[in-house]
Amino acid sequence: MAASLDDDVDFNNQDYYSLLNVRKEATLEELKASYRRLCMLYHPDKHRDPELKIQAEQLFNQVHQAFEVLSDPHARSIYDLFGKKGLEVEGWEVVERKRTPAEIREEYERLQREREERKLQQRTNPKGTISVGVDATDLFDRYDEDFEEMPGGGFPHLEINKMHISQSIEAPLTNSDTAVLSGSLSTHNGNGGGSINMTVRRVTSAKGWGELEFGAGDILGPLIGLKVFRNVTQRCFLTAQCGLQFSPRGLRPSCSLMTARHLDQNTMGYLQWRWGPTSAMTTSVVRDTKSSHFTLAVQLGVPHSYLMMSYQYKFQDEDQTKVKGSLKTGWFGTVLEYGAERKISRHSVLSATVSVGVPQGVTLKIKLARASQTYLFPVHLTDQLLPSALFYATVGPLLVYVAVHKLVIIPYTRAQKEEELELQRKSSATDIAKKKQEAESAVLLMQESVRRIIEAEESKMGLIILNAWYGKFVSDTSQKREKAKVIDVTVPLQCLVKDSKLILTESSKAGLPGFYDPCVGEQKGLKLLYQFRGVMHQVICADTEPLRIPKQCVLLTSAAASLSGQQKSSTLNVTFQPTSKLFVIT
Repeated sequence: MAASLDDDVDFNNQDYYSLLNVRKEATLEELKASYRRLCMLYHPDKHRDPELKIQAEQLFNQVHQAFEVLSDPHARSIYDLFGKKGLEVEGWEVVERKRTPAEIREEYERLQREREERKLQQRTNPKGTISVGVDATDLFDRYDEDFEEMPGGGFPHLEINKMHISQSIEAPLTNSDTAVLSGSLSTHNGNGGGSINMTVRRVTSAKGWGELEFGAGDILGPLIGLKVFRNVTQRCFLTAQCGLQFSPRGLRPSCSLMTARHLDQNTMGYLQWRWGPTSAMTTSVVRDTKSSHFTLAVQLGVPHSYLMMSYQYKFQDEDQTKVKGSLKTGWFGTVLEYGAERKISRHSVLSATVSVGVPQGVTLKIKLARASQTYLFPVHLTDQLLPSALFYATVGPLLVYVAVHKLVIIPYTRAQKEEELELQRKSSATDIAKKKQEAESAVLLMQESVRRIIEAEESKMGLIILNAWYGKFVSDTSQKREKAKVIDVTVPLQCLVKDSKLILTESSKAGLPGFYDPCVGEQKGLKLLYQFRGVMHQVICADTEPLRIPKQCVLLTSAAASLSGQQKSSTLNVTFQPTSKLFVIT
């Protein structure tokens, strides 16, 4: 199906490939053959009834519009990339027609940027972080004699010993200039401070940008900084930064220089030099693939030098689950970390990490990222390496997550999805009614053609569609209360039979003539029962799965034997039972 600009269902963005029932790679001859066939079916001059004539004219215009777009290589490229909405963007008429898809995409993005300039200037990009540190060492590092002397000493004491809050917003000034305002507040064991920063960033070209920073705080004093980014080549970029801090002890200058290079398609190499209060030289290699992320870093500097390795494995599941581990060793000691991360909703990611260090002890870090906001909860469990602390830090979060996921997250997401579907159905009720009316009109216009096709197929014992349904089928005995949402598409499918063959492409079948979507936003399928060479067959396929019959079908021998003498004189009542993958015919 053609790409859509929005994630939501758009009923006006009709699938032209599905309407003509052709492949996305269809040649001009295939398009013409399908177009001629549909024109013969829907041409207004073939219908004398005034009402049918109006309905045929509407369907004929839709088919003609689909053919015009797909037969024009330039318009077809735009439609394949951006769908019907892409054709409605102003400015294509002045674009050179002999362009590659990549050039068309670039031109489309330029036209979109021009249209969104005013909206862009009014947007902000808020980002924030809230960190709450908890000291829970009394859970494991308890001294019984001290607790006996204190009132209520039988209960461990949990203390919030540090907090940090930071927030930033962006305000576009022009197409190339952006102002960023940020601030932060921190406190640790009763002592705290804050700072505020103002940054102005200018994009000088497609290869680089620069920014000027002004800051002030109640501890370190005013700050002035300059940062420059530049793409040196297609595979290499450079970042330079310098700053001047006005502290109570005098001026404290600092600068840093970092260069990075693509070593291959998935690997980056970094080299950074810093001069100032924490001077250091750092080099690192980062390899990021679809299934893993690996980092190796070495730093030599004052006051800390270290060697760090980390690895992250990415599961290819719907929740984007990741497991990770890292080892860092240096003058400060050795720290081992392991943890997991998982997407718990559309905009939320939850992660838990256990940090085991010498002499740092054991710390559990909980992180929740929701949209552009991040919430951190580091819980320090013990200053020693205790097996009990490691066990509870590892098993505790897993048990809590499983319980919360089953009791809270799954019911909430299910209710949220049902609410979104209901809102979507209500908002699209008018469009669905229109599509349904068009489908019913198409079926009426097909009756004469279908009668002729059936007569021709019966004369040579060819392909006859006995019954066909499209929509959502109840596939679990536990969902008996849920009703199947299907429509009868026997006539539209019989109309597509040609030379005893029925061929459907990989597009959504909701766009076929005589079809419409009976259950918006839900999974759909096609179930049909047909006769070929006097034998009855059944076939099942998903909504976007291609179909070609007769081929590789399941033979209903018992049904054929019992109904061979009745199929011309009676209507078959067919019920689908997905658990057995068979039709029950009564």
